[in-house]
Amino acid sequence: MSDRGYWLMKSEPESYGIDHLARDGRTRWDGVRNYRARNFMRDQMRVGDGVLFYHSSTEPPGIAGLARVCSEPYPDPTQFDSKSKYYDPDTTQEEPRWHLVDIEFVSKFEELLPLAFLREQAALEGMALLQRGQRLSVQPVTPAQWRHVLDLAGIADARL
Repeated sequence: MSDRGYWLMKSEPESYGIDHLARDGRTRWDGVRNYRARNFMRDQMRVGDGVLFYHSSTEPPGIAGLARVCSEPYPDPTQFDSKSKYYDPDTTQEEPRWHLVDIEFVSKFEELLPLAFLREQAALEGMALLQRGQRLSVQPVTPAQWRHVLDLAGIADARL
């Protein structure tokens, strides 16, 4: 594998799931209002990085497919929109507080990889998703974890 980064990004499937991304082709990952998650997008994500698309707040939660980072980080426009639920009155155009990246659809897994199943995988021990209290919507994934998830999904070629 290359120097590419790997990530897991969470979304509620009723709000924006893998099927929405498949339909749209690409989307901006807006509305993130956690500094650590923002820092991952702003400071570490690069075009071409792989994304595990995770369905949260559903039964069962799990990894639903793959996406790819397809833009450099840029200011989240929702922070400036007073009609948006993500509006932040304390940020300015000159010094934006919140940043995002765009992601594009790669593939939907034939079957969701449920969280309970992922917890049973010794190879995923230490994965941020599986840590108690871990609620970040954007999380790093190691190359070994990425490869193992793709193996579980029956994907032979990890190149995006």
